[in-house]
Amino acid sequence: MSGLSAVPATVVRGGDKRYPALSRGFNQRWVAAPEYVRLVRTPEEARAALAEAVGEEPADPARTRITVRSGGHCYEDFVCGEDVRVILDVSPMCGVSYDESMKAYCVEAGATNWHVYGRLYPVSGKALPGGACFSVGLGGHVPAGGFGLLSRQHGLTVDYLYAVEVAVADEDGNVRLVVARRDDRDSELCGLWWAHTGGGGGNFGLVTRFWFRGLPQPPGQVLLAALAWDWSDFTKDEFAALVTAFGEYFRDHQNPSTAAGKLFAMLKLNHVSNGQIGLLAQVDADDPDGPRAMAEFIAAVDGRIGPAATKMRSVMGEHFVHLDVPRAMPWLTAARALGSGGGNRCGKYKSAYLRKPFTVEQIDAMWAYLGNEQYTDYANRQALIQVDSYGGAVKRPPHPTAARQRDSILKVQYQVYWAEQDGGEDAHIAWIRDAYKATFAATGGVPVAGGETTDGCYIGYPDADLGDRRWNESGQSWETLYYKDAYAKLQEVKRRWDPCNVFRHAQSIRP
Repeated sequence: MSGLSAVPATVVRGGDKRYPALSRGFNQRWVAAPEYVRLVRTPEEARAALAEAVGEEPADPARTRITVRSGGHCYEDFVCGEDVRVILDVSPMCGVSYDESMKAYCVEAGATNWHVYGRLYPVSGKALPGGACFSVGLGGHVPAGGFGLLSRQHGLTVDYLYAVEVAVADEDGNVRLVVARRDDRDSELCGLWWAHTGGGGGNFGLVTRFWFRGLPQPPGQVLLAALAWDWSDFTKDEFAALVTAFGEYFRDHQNPSTAAGKLFAMLKLNHVSNGQIGLLAQVDADDPDGPRAMAEFIAAVDGRIGPAATKMRSVMGEHFVHLDVPRAMPWLTAARALGSGGGNRCGKYKSAYLRKPFTVEQIDAMWAYLGNEQYTDYANRQALIQVDSYGGAVKRPPHPTAARQRDSILKVQYQVYWAEQDGGEDAHIAWIRDAYKATFAATGGVPVAGGETTDGCYIGYPDADLGDRRWNESGQSWETLYYKDAYAKLQEVKRRWDPCNVFRHAQSIRP
């Protein structure tokens, strides 16, 4: 039999050349040693694979977890951990199509952001307002309440979720495929749908398909800008003015029907060893006021400080955009220009929702821990605090979802990266922990939920430290920081649809 006619092998075990690659994800910090990885190609294959895995006895009692991977972008060891026995990989399921019976666009859970942008937009003119990173899989991105550069204009991904198909295991270990719709009269089914609108991935079952209704049309053209300033030109006052101007602009421009309310930006507060601070911004150029909004935004931010703007000279987190001046380009082209995998690195991440601009104390702490007063001997060009604009249409959900932090104006991501062979992992993790804890020192080292300025953390950027009292002295649990008042209902859904807690990790919903 020729190799071309052989049935593809979808079970990968140790000794297979594919095993090392399939036993890890985006974050090279986490490598698993499962009994096997099974790649599933259809919903029925996913159901059967889960049923088989649930019915098996672990060969190693220290490895008992069954996990699911779509794009592999889980930042913690929730998918690729030392205690994982089986990884069910849904990445072969990446179809994008229109389902006439559902009157909705169907996207399989293994599809990445780029699958959706590249396959949906050319044939339909529609887009899902998801993230910029190409390789993020929808199986995790959507249930987390994923967002992106179109979210201030069009809301969150979950605002368009009509139905979800999930392979679930009952108390007897029987596995079936369940389709849960937004308008289901059965409250338990509707609850399962709702849990996938911000309740986090890998909590209730194995997602196979999503259906989206009412998807928006992205702009035909956007205006993209990329600026940078040299750290050597900054004083503490200049830094404070820049961070304050950024926050105040988005505090004051929250109407998504205006060009300024659609504008999305990322402020890259890199460690001083990077040499620069960066800024990326995108606005709808189909809106006649788009160019003016971009000019006014840059004037509001750059015009408030003395340092002269220049070009980006290095990678900043997951981005490196080299533009001389703001440039108009088709939306899909801009999505490709901003898209980045940022893979083959180890990393640690933390997050915060801000309801108001940063306080003076928070800005002082960031200034200090970016290498100006603390960690002055620490050198890592890929250590940064990224501040994303938020709000706008996010504040106006068309129906209730589990995504609770709807009134925030900024979304912050602390990031640090290093090579697997770096050897300085402890120093990198110490930096991000200390910088984060100092920023939110007034509230116990974390951005408390329901606070005057802050509103908790984003489950899409999971942080195991939130469950550690050394780093979280706020009195709020990680459950509250991620889910606020939605957690009790998420527990009800968990008890109904995953009664044996098959889908579990350090920060999974507790039944």
